[in-house]
This record gives sequence, C-alpha cells and structure tokens, in this order.
Amino acid sequence: MGILSALSYNKTRLVFSLLLLSAYVYFYDNGLKAREVMEHDSLLVVDSIQSEESMVHLLNADEIRYSKRLNPDAQMLVGNVAFRHDSMYMHCDSALFFQDKNSFSAYFNIRIEQGDTLFLFGDSLYYDGGTRLIRVRDNVRMENKEMVLLTDSLNYDRNKNIGYFFNGGTLLDADNTLTSEYGQYNTTIKVATFTNSVTLESPDYTLTSDTLIYNTDYDLTYIVSPTKIVSGDYTVNSSSGLFNTATRQSVLLNRSVVSQKEGLRSIVGDSLFYNNAKGYGECFGDVIINDFENNGMITGEYVYFDEQRDSAVVTGNALAVDFSQPDSFFLHADTFRIVSHFDGNDSLLYRNIRAFNRARAFRTDIQLVADSIEFDSRDSCLTLYHDPIVWSGNQQILGEVIKVYMNDSALSWIHVINQALFVQKLDSVHYNQIAGREMMAYFNNGEFDRAYVNGNVLVVYYPEDEDSVMIGMNTTEASHLTAYFKNKEISKILITERSNGVLYPMEELPTAKMYLLDFGWFDRIRPFSRWDIFYWRGKSQEEKIKTRSSRNIPLPTLN
Repeated sequence: MGILSALSYNKTRLVFSLLLLSAYVYFYDNGLKAREVMEHDSLLVVDSIQSEESMVHLLNADEIRYSKRLNPDAQMLVGNVAFRHDSMYMHCDSALFFQDKNSFSAYFNIRIEQGDTLFLFGDSLYYDGGTRLIRVRDNVRMENKEMVLLTDSLNYDRNKNIGYFFNGGTLLDADNTLTSEYGQYNTTIKVATFTNSVTLESPDYTLTSDTLIYNTDYDLTYIVSPTKIVSGDYTVNSSSGLFNTATRQSVLLNRSVVSQKEGLRSIVGDSLFYNNAKGYGECFGDVIINDFENNGMITGEYVYFDEQRDSAVVTGNALAVDFSQPDSFFLHADTFRIVSHFDGNDSLLYRNIRAFNRARAFRTDIQLVADSIEFDSRDSCLTLYHDPIVWSGNQQILGEVIKVYMNDSALSWIHVINQALFVQKLDSVHYNQIAGREMMAYFNNGEFDRAYVNGNVLVVYYPEDEDSVMIGMNTTEASHLTAYFKNKEISKILITERSNGVLYPMEELPTAKMYLLDFGWFDRIRPFSRWDIFYWRGKSQEEKIKTRSSRNIPLPTLN
C-alpha cells in the first residue's frame, strides 16, 4: 500500500472514530449512559444504552456548579431547579444531581407533580430514578385530589404508587381527620392503611383503633382490629366490619356491640347493620339487648331497633328477662315488639313490651301462658290475652283476660276479667274451685292473701279441720264472695249477701258436683323451668275458653 493510500485509510478511521466519540458524548450529556464501552481496532462500540424514558432529565437551573473536592460525583444546581422523569416533574430551590447514578437530592420548596392528581411538597428530597423511590423529609404534604396527607417523613414508591410514613401522620379529606403513627396511602385505588394509635375524627363522631383501612374515594372505613366509634350518646365496639364515614352506616361482624348511655343499654349480635345518622339498625344471630338501667335483657335471633323512637322488634327464640329481683322473670314468645311513648318535649312517658304468639313465662313464684302478653311500664302490669293461665304454687287462675300487677317486680295483685276461674289442687282428685264473672286476687310476700269474686259466683270448697283433714265438700252459689288464704290454703270464705250452699260429707260426695262446668287443671301446659318456656304446649280445641260477649238490652224507640 502506498503512502497516500495509507494516509487516506488512517484519516477515514480517525474521522469515523471521532464521529462515534461525538455521538457518545452527545448521548451521555443527554442522559443516555453507556453501560460498557469497548475499543476494538481503534473503534468505540456501545454495548448497552438505557432508554430515554428511564433517565432523569435536568430541565432548568439558574446556576450549575461543580466542585471535585466537595462533590466529585454531583453537579450543584441553584435557583429554579426543575427535573423530569417520564411523566413526573420535580421542582426545588437547589439540588445535587448525581447524573451517573440517575438520582438527585433536592432542598427547600420541594414540589412534585404527576399529572393533575398527585402533588408532593416538602423541605428535602432524595430521588432514585432506577428504583423510582422518592424520600421526602420535613413538612411533607401529599395531595391526591381531595385527600391531603401531612407528615415529617414520607417515602413514595412510584412503581406501586404507594406513599408511606413511619413517624406519625395525618390524612385529611372533606369531612374527616385520620391520624396514626404509621400508615400508607395508595394513590391509584385511593386506599389508606393506618396502624398504631389510629384516630379518625369528624364533627359527628370519633373513631379509635389499632389498625384501620380507609377508602377516600368511597368514604369507606374497613374495621380489621378492635375499634371504638363514639357518636353523641352512642358507642360502637367492633373488631370486624365496614363503616361509611359519609352516611355513617355500619356493617359490623364478630359480636359487635352498640351501646347507649355509657353502657347502660347495649345491643350485640353475630352481625349488625347500623345507621348511626338515623339511629336504627338490624342485628342477626344470637342477639342480646341489655338494659342495665332498668335491670332487663331481651335476646333473639333477629332484632330491628330504632334508637330515636326507643323501639325494637325481636323474633326467633325471643326471650325477655327481668333480673331486678334475686329471682329473675323469664318471658318467651314468637315475637316481641317494644314501643316507647314520648311527650311533646321528647321525654319518655311510658314503654310497652308486647309478646305475641305462644307466650310463656316463668319465675319460681309465678308461671304464665297466653297467646299474647303485654307489659305497660305505667302501672307495671302484665296483660294476658286469649285463653291465658296463671299458676302460683298449687293454685291456677284462668279467664278471658288476666292482668298481673307488679310492685318493684314483686307480685302485687291479679285482675281476671270474664269467665274467671280459680283452682287450688289439694290432691289428684280434690280441687278447691271458685268461678265468677270477675276476680281480684291479692298477694302478700309473693303468696295468695285474699281474693274478691263478683258476678255469678260458683264455689266447690273442701273445708278442713285442725289436723288439715277434709271434712266435706261445700258447693255454693252467690253474687259476691271473699276468700282468705293462709299458708297457701283457703282458710275462710266470706259471703255477705244471699247464697245457696250445701255441705256434703266426704263419704257422700256427688261426683257430678265435684267439678265446675269450666273446670280444668292444666298442669301439662305449665312451664316448669326457664328452659321449659321455649316448648309450647297448648290446649286442645275443646279445652279453649269460648269468649262470651255480653249484649245490652235495646232501648225502646219511637217512629
């Protein structure tokens, strides 16, 4: 090869090498870093170059300084500094730009923008373009639409769109303030997860918990740990459920409790729907309503309750318990309806509890059976409807309607209206019986003291001698009668007006007159324990009382 040819060849190689070197410098200055550069036959070959979008771009700086002694790996940027990394823009007063590491540290008046939904502010920041992780410190503020998160230390992962704090933080939206020691917020699905000393406050309620998940888009709070919600006079305790902070509606699970008056009233069940704003709810599965203020409790499988009206409906193994006395009173029916009545100033006047369909009640000193029973707090009266029966010891009372009056939950007196029948069992054959249109029976210390019977009175009575031996059978007809009791037995019968009576010796008892026309001893129907009230045993159709309606004599009329 000649000298001219050799010079031409070398010149061509030099120009080509310079072009490659210029291209390398150009790409490097614009943020495309070559991972490996090899020299082969005097040629520069680029093995791998990162994509344009993976690099952090410096968009602006008033001053760019470099000090090999102070920051050999960084460019010092001062004044109106702006960076871009793919779709995110970052602004600050000053920064250190580590171009080789694709990262930078920023200081003062930090502002990060991603689209029109995410804004991040703080005093200092470090951003790694490779991991896409942002670390913001001091006076941190993150905005995502209507949500604002305040903290002193925040890390934001752009890969997962999650910001998390670990030294205390506060999340604000239109109506609520949520604080905790640790938390994270997903800007994509708008869900915050807060743990350690969590408090959610609004003008209407305060929620405290150990762990809470909150969806800011739908105002939904997910209860996943023991949580308390306090709103006015009401408190909710739950460990599992869902709470809507806008409508204040809750779906609560795992035996959640809604209480009122500092725990004096409460309702608990397997699952509960509760509208705190309107004060009503539904409870399902082994529901318990406690009224410690009035020493009462109601249980059932389903409850609908209205706190503003102080009313409720209970079904499914419904049970009411009065434990104001050492000996508790147990009442069961298919359904309970609790109704409260108020005056014009919303002050409670009285309360009704209506137990209907197959009502049965038990207490040691008294047992009740009726188709329906109503309790009225005005006079502490239990009214039994439709073929009711009352037992006390060896005594039984029947009638069309029976009213049982209580005094501080102790039995006071019984009023039987229409077809009244009193039966006292002496043995399997002999029964004292008193029948009439109306009867008032009075008690003393829970035992029969005296009874007044009016209208068409019929009596079958076995008087006894001093040794409690029956001396005969007395049958009497009268219009009025007073019976006195002693040691749970009839001690004396007093008739003040005309009557017809016959005393039969024991050896000459007429079988046809031993029992009144409507006689019946219904011991097989009687509840014998608090558990027995759940097992209904009714009369046969022939045994049921036939209601007798009285007719008024029509007055004469003139044409």
